[in-house]
Amino acid sequence: MINLSGVTKKYLTKVALNDVELELTKGKIIGLVGENGSGKSTTLKLLAGLTQATRGSITINGKKVNRIANQVSYLSELDSYYGFYNVGQTIDFFASQFSDFNQEKAEEIRTFMNLDRNAKLKHLSKGNRGRLKIVLTLSREVPVILMDEPLSGLDPMVRDSIVKGLISFIDLERQVVVITTHEIKEIEAILDEVVLIKEGKILGHRNVEELRLEENVGIVEWMKKISG
Repeated sequence: MINLSGVTKKYLTKVALNDVELELTKGKIIGLVGENGSGKSTTLKLLAGLTQATRGSITINGKKVNRIANQVSYLSELDSYYGFYNVGQTIDFFASQFSDFNQEKAEEIRTFMNLDRNAKLKHLSKGNRGRLKIVLTLSREVPVILMDEPLSGLDPMVRDSIVKGLISFIDLERQVVVITTHEIKEIEAILDEVVLIKEGKILGHRNVEELRLEENVGIVEWMKKISG
């Protein structure tokens, strides 16, 4: 479903990604992990068509990635919504912008996230803005869902329930989900695969269950083992 072949991305003299080869298939929730500045967010932006590779090719379902967002729903680590809208108006706005937006599903997720439809965005806490971003991202019925630090700002007391709830709103029959996160232990239980990136290079790509059964380690221990 997702294929990166010989992908390099440079920002002036800085190399963010260096000759990356990566293939991801549908029906999986995949964690993209690594230190700050390792290339995680750059990878998601390339997949979303928000920036272009300096060299190499990126395809989704065999089609070259571009800025047309009919294949990808992208949750950015940044806030980019209208503060004068309330939650309901923001959901309605997204429904008007994306033909694949499922408004009924959005209301279901909003209820699960315990968000007041009438609450103004400018008055929401960082955690509740994070919940709204999850609502908007998962409500689009597209093949690829990209989530950059979706747990950022969420109260640690509710992260576990929200992570478990994500499963019921993802169609793993036809979707692939790629998540970057520093909250690895909190999200590990729902991950099928993990990709470790360091200094713009892929160090490892493993099935999480095989790590547990064959090497008797979790993701953090595996990261330490292969990255030094």
